[in-house]
Amino acid sequence: MGEDCPVFDGLYEYCQTYTGGSLAGAARINQGCTDIVINWAGGLHHAKKGEASGFCYTNDIVLAILELLKTYARVLYIDIDIHHGDGVEEAFYLTNRVMTLSFHQCGGGFFPGTGHANDTGSKAGKNFSLNFPLKRGMDDESYASIFKPVVMKTMEVFQPGVVVLCCGADSISGDRVG
Repeated sequence: MGEDCPVFDGLYEYCQTYTGGSLAGAARINQGCTDIVINWAGGLHHAKKGEASGFCYTNDIVLAILELLKTYARVLYIDIDIHHGDGVEEAFYLTNRVMTLSFHQCGGGFFPGTGHANDTGSKAGKNFSLNFPLKRGMDDESYASIFKPVVMKTMEVFQPGVVVLCCGADSISGDRVG
């Protein structure tokens, strides 16, 4: 806990709610009840195993992916939030069962300061972390020219059983951060 992750009344219940939504969604996919799940409250991709970070207390994405791995051999995680999904990448950095693919702003001390192009995973996870650090001010056409071919090739080569997408509200056009 710190300046960007303050303690507040109802914190435990808040974490239970958004994390429970992601876990329940993953379980429904595993059970074949649905093929698409949206958790509007989820996507807290900065939290780590023992550390809250970047307004993220519990990493619901990591827990949902762990649930999906009970049924699927490979999970593709795509992150288009303007900040690098460091907590998710760290959790799966050593495995070849989860590929993390992040498109994010990088440089100039931009939070969290991770997600460099040469951060590609380690051991069994070597080349299963893909990072596309982007410069500030990326327009839609330029973004699409990078995103579409990279995602298509990643899908073709990795052949995931399921895809998890973290959008992040700060990647929306006109957001004061992004």
